[in-house]
Amino acid sequence: MTDPVLVEIVEGTLASVEREVETAIARTARSPMIRDAHDFRAGIHDRRLRKLTGRSYSALVQPIARDFPLSTMRPGDVYFHNDVYLSEGGIGHLPDLCVTVPVFHGGEVVAFVQAFGHHDDIGGAVPGSMPSHARSVFEEGLMVPPIKLYDQGVPNEAALRIMTRNSRMPDSLAGDLDAECSACLMGARRLGELFQRYGRESIEACFDAIIDNTTETFRREILPKIPDGTYAWEDYAEHDGVDPPRLHGQRITLTKTPDRLILDFTGTSPQAKGPINHAGDYAEGVFLKKWLAPVLRNLADTPERMAELDVNEGVVPLIEMRFPEKGTLLTPIFPAPTNARTFVILRLLGVLAGVLAKATGGRMPADQETIRYTGVYGEDDRGPYLMREVLGGGSGGRYYADGEDTIHVVPDSRNIPVEFAEARWPFVVERLGLAVDSGGPGEFRGGLGYDKRLRMLRDASYMSIADRSILSCWGVNGGAAGRPFRVDIDGAEMEGLVDAEPVRAGQLIRIRTTGGGGWGDPLDRDPERVAQDVRDGKVSQAGARDDYGVVPGDEEATCKLRERLRAQRGPAPFFDRGPGFRELSGGLTRAELD
Repeated sequence: MTDPVLVEIVEGTLASVEREVETAIARTARSPMIRDAHDFRAGIHDRRLRKLTGRSYSALVQPIARDFPLSTMRPGDVYFHNDVYLSEGGIGHLPDLCVTVPVFHGGEVVAFVQAFGHHDDIGGAVPGSMPSHARSVFEEGLMVPPIKLYDQGVPNEAALRIMTRNSRMPDSLAGDLDAECSACLMGARRLGELFQRYGRESIEACFDAIIDNTTETFRREILPKIPDGTYAWEDYAEHDGVDPPRLHGQRITLTKTPDRLILDFTGTSPQAKGPINHAGDYAEGVFLKKWLAPVLRNLADTPERMAELDVNEGVVPLIEMRFPEKGTLLTPIFPAPTNARTFVILRLLGVLAGVLAKATGGRMPADQETIRYTGVYGEDDRGPYLMREVLGGGSGGRYYADGEDTIHVVPDSRNIPVEFAEARWPFVVERLGLAVDSGGPGEFRGGLGYDKRLRMLRDASYMSIADRSILSCWGVNGGAAGRPFRVDIDGAEMEGLVDAEPVRAGQLIRIRTTGGGGWGDPLDRDPERVAQDVRDGKVSQAGARDDYGVVPGDEEATCKLRERLRAQRGPAPFFDRGPGFRELSGGLTRAELD
């Protein structure tokens, strides 16, 4: 039996090394997207390619091991790739660059340290390498299949020169890659010291124990919360940048057996002409299994227990995935574009939450915020610049609490500090606050999105890659949908997908991000909590009256108003998708599987 004390030591060391790698990258990278927004991840994998750490998701080692046998690897080697279709599902779009470093003990590979992050620019049709109207992956930037970027510590200068030559931000790209390679090499040394101290046999036994513990924990604590049976639900992306807005469906049919979950994606819409596709059907969907599994933690007995549950390779044996034939949003055929694939993989988190809500009587949270990229680019006195930001939004209300305001679905990501932004780019941030009334009304309110306003000091171009600009984050168990994403320039409303909208010096860009869906009937919310929301500026007086039936400070008027609203409305629906769904579905108030 593996020494449980040693298992704790090894598990803590892995988490520490992962954190140290990420800290080193954040301190030495050059691009705002990596250094300031922290849109990158590190991960540690064993020689069997299993993910050992559970603090966040990461890419995969499978494509490296596929193309470079472990027996050919040497200390100091660094491998690189960003090719979506050759990444086994671990890379979603070309700006995500991935470096992988093998760890050695006794002359053999025993583990891997990996980092991947969203970089400023890797070429393609538009600055930022995310053309919203792309019809082919060839418009999206430079594709690099798995290559050896460092050979026993010696960098491949030709490959680095090719990559930086294709980037509009060559110095930034070179600095970021240097930071990531150096950090992963440092992490590999740290892990090598762990093997040196305790021996390979003991450490690998601990790896097995860490993964087995996760499997057994989820099997014992989470799976029994889902009744055996089959449940189906779907949600939608609203536009692909090429065709007019319509419902692009992502469906999950969940079958719960005593010892596993079967996720069948049959019924997902055909691949889009535009860049919202995600190549997820590789390596038996192993990336998607680890990507979706954190949703299951919401079924833990308490919120405190939920926070303790790690998601590593141990969840993989508990989930079976069944994909439709090639040619869908999740099974696109090369060279389908993928740069806005977040519209699909982030929506899948909500689809799984929705199908679990049906299975468990509404115990899951309402729909969460979706990621979006907004920014401006142009030239100033220092030359070309690109400001791009991953702004968060509100998370969904839960059966025990309101949703969180302005969170970022990418772990540890954050908005760019105002002071840095104004010092580096030609605009002034006139407001950065909460978008009032954006959270979906509910017994437990959805979290609020951002309200950000930029006053341009020079002519520039505005860009946006954003979903949920028509559809809303849905409410559940009687809760109402949140407010969708909105951007206007001097009052003129923009679409969610914009590549190069001219914006003149002196004009104001106002960005309001999505609010999370509400949980439970808003007419059941404690009136004092509504009054507190009004005092805090989260809910307006009109919102208190119309959405919650509350007249702050007047209990009698509140009771009468709520009685009238209940009679007018009737029973609250289990799912509320908001007015955007009626617009795109031809007037329907609910979907077939609701």
